[in-house]
Amino acid sequence: MALVQSHPRDYTVEQYLEIERKSEERHEYMDGIIYEMAGESDEHGEITVNLVREVSSQLMGTPCRVRTKDTKVQSGAANRPAKKVLFSYPDVLVICGKPQFRDDHRDVINNPAVIIEVLSESTEAFDRGEKFLRYKEWNPTLTDYILVSQKTAFVQHSIRQDDGAWLTYDYRGIAQVVAIKSINVTLDLTRVYDRVVFPDEGEPDPPLD
Repeated sequence: MALVQSHPRDYTVEQYLEIERKSEERHEYMDGIIYEMAGESDEHGEITVNLVREVSSQLMGTPCRVRTKDTKVQSGAANRPAKKVLFSYPDVLVICGKPQFRDDHRDVINNPAVIIEVLSESTEAFDRGEKFLRYKEWNPTLTDYILVSQKTAFVQHSIRQDDGAWLTYDYRGIAQVVAIKSINVTLDLTRVYDRVVFPDEGEPDPPLD
């Protein structure tokens, strides 16, 4: 998803949440600024749906559940000034155990376990950089952060270690399988990229008569 600064002034967290809960469009919030989320590409949509299907089907009967697109994650303590708070909409969010909501609206989660983002050209640097830094600092329940390319078969999986450090593993190629051990889920890239035609591949040739 692309982000566009749509409200060029400082907003408090309360002002942002009031605006967002009345809006038909989704906006992320960081340090007092509200950012509009632009539409997704066809590839982004296909990959996200595939990920939700793969993860949710494997979590059936477990204490973990999947949310997508419309659930916000708060990164930053509730009592800190707006300048130090991020509200984001992960493409795929896994919550384990009882959800910890910010308030009675039950639309902001404070205990993410796994976050998966499908990378877009306009947000890749943010997803890899500042967003991940804030997740690491402010979301101690987060065990796995996964970035999925929409341009090629490539997944980057970062895992929190027992000492708080993070290790990152790269998976290149459609034959790879990513194991998310914390929730006992595997991502087979042939299924993650089902129906996705990468930009440099073109449309497949029609079958011969």
